[in-house]
Amino acid sequence: MNEELEYNSYNNIKRLSDEELEAMWQQYLDDKSRKDLRDTLIVQYIYLTRYVIGRIKMNLPQNFSLEDITSYGVEGLISAIEKFTPDKGARFETYALMRIRGTIIDKIRSQDWIPRSTRRKIKEIKIVGEHLKQRLGRAATTTELANAMNMEKDKIEALLAEDTQVSSIYDKKGTAEESVELIDTIQDEQQQSPLERLVDNDVKQELQMALKRLPERERMIMVLYYHENMTLKEIGETINVSESRVCQLHAQAIMKLKNILSTSRSDRLKRSIV
Repeated sequence: MNEELEYNSYNNIKRLSDEELEAMWQQYLDDKSRKDLRDTLIVQYIYLTRYVIGRIKMNLPQNFSLEDITSYGVEGLISAIEKFTPDKGARFETYALMRIRGTIIDKIRSQDWIPRSTRRKIKEIKIVGEHLKQRLGRAATTTELANAMNMEKDKIEALLAEDTQVSSIYDKKGTAEESVELIDTIQDEQQQSPLERLVDNDVKQELQMALKRLPERERMIMVLYYHENMTLKEIGETINVSESRVCQLHAQAIMKLKNILSTSRSDRLKRSIV
């Protein structure tokens, strides 16, 4: 598949149903030599690349174009699809988001053109800045850094402006024999207790049943907005209505869901009393 997938063609993609997608995954996992299935999965999940880029592009070096970053993201998505194994318990979307972000960052870092001497000086500035922060109880100003290092303020600012190095969650730490990727050392603060998982599953089932009772268009808006992370404008372009109309339908859907869930909980309470 051509990795130069047209970024703006996202809205023209025909989305598969959950059942169709699950069946396709099963076929691909049974035979990963099926490039046709892999390419279809790439198209179905290309929105994940769009999602990652939209949230990290403000912190990326300005000299990289959107096309470059998109290409890196697609590479990460392809890698995620080819390497994904569901037996580890993680949802594909969660795994792919990390892989896409990691690939983008690694690609940018591999093209770091700043000389080592400049990197070394930037590191010295950061060390001095940290010492000043501990002593002053706040972040040091550029002037204070310049005075502490006996350098011109403009030079300090120029060096810090060149600091575009980005850390990757796939960097390895430790000795060569016992090294682990940084991602494996990050504590999962979202890990739920068994009781929390039970409650969460109950809530999800109740919400899914409530969603099925919504009109199809409103249900689609809720799925695209909360599950696919699309903006109201993007949803409007997808279903051919104005952004303001999508906003109205979204508000209607929220009110209907609240009423459905409220009624459901009242009925469940009555049954428990009886």
